[in-house]
Amino acid sequence: MPKLFDLTGKTALITGSSRGIGKAIAMAMVDAGARVVISSRKLDACEAVAAEINDAGGEAMALPCNVSDRDSLRTLVGEVIDAWGRIDILVCNAAINPYFGTLQDIDEGAFDKIMETNVKNQLWLCNMVIPAMAERREGSVIIVSSVGAMKGTKNLGAYSISKGADITIARNLAVEWGESQVTVNCIAPALIRTDMARALWEDPERYKKACEIYPLGRIGEPEEVAGAAVFLAAPSGRFVTGQTIIVDGGADASRGTYS
Repeated sequence: MPKLFDLTGKTALITGSSRGIGKAIAMAMVDAGARVVISSRKLDACEAVAAEINDAGGEAMALPCNVSDRDSLRTLVGEVIDAWGRIDILVCNAAINPYFGTLQDIDEGAFDKIMETNVKNQLWLCNMVIPAMAERREGSVIIVSSVGAMKGTKNLGAYSISKGADITIARNLAVEWGESQVTVNCIAPALIRTDMARALWEDPERYKKACEIYPLGRIGEPEEVAGAAVFLAAPSGRFVTGQTIIVDGGADASRGTYS
């Protein structure tokens, strides 16, 4: 039996991995033995993370990519294949949220941009990578969704709709590619200590209020999301597909509400 959490010899492409949850997933996969592609919009940020990994004895490559641009995604996948020959693990972490407000007030341009990037381009990226996995009869795709996909919100409705669509994409791809032994799953984090949420967790009063909905009494750390990603990508997750792992400190169990 293979080691349950061993990724030795695997190549992982992780979008949005120069910081936050994406970076934590990259670091965890390197610790499990994988070589990783660090990708985000800014090359210098990618290179900094890749250097950190390589200096510590891991193996990483920095490739910039704008996930809002389909040609950029094609170039990214092509460069990984040219350099390393294969992609064993795909983590679709990068997403955008250019609008904060009600669905009543969102304009068509902002809504279309969110859906184009967070839904359509996630699917196209999966379609670029999965066929080669299927030929080898192994591979893992992980889409980072959000607990917002499962709750109504006042000001994050469009983003939440896109994240709900990602869950449905994963379920359908899991069915389409299951016979080829490719697994496709989602991770749905709650509030995590990232730069995106800094305004909340650096404000003592807002942080205290946010923590009230979590039975664990705190928000999550990026590394705590990364553990779920390693589980899904490694032999431990080979019989798990079409699922969404909620990483929320127990809020869903306690019927907490998200802002």
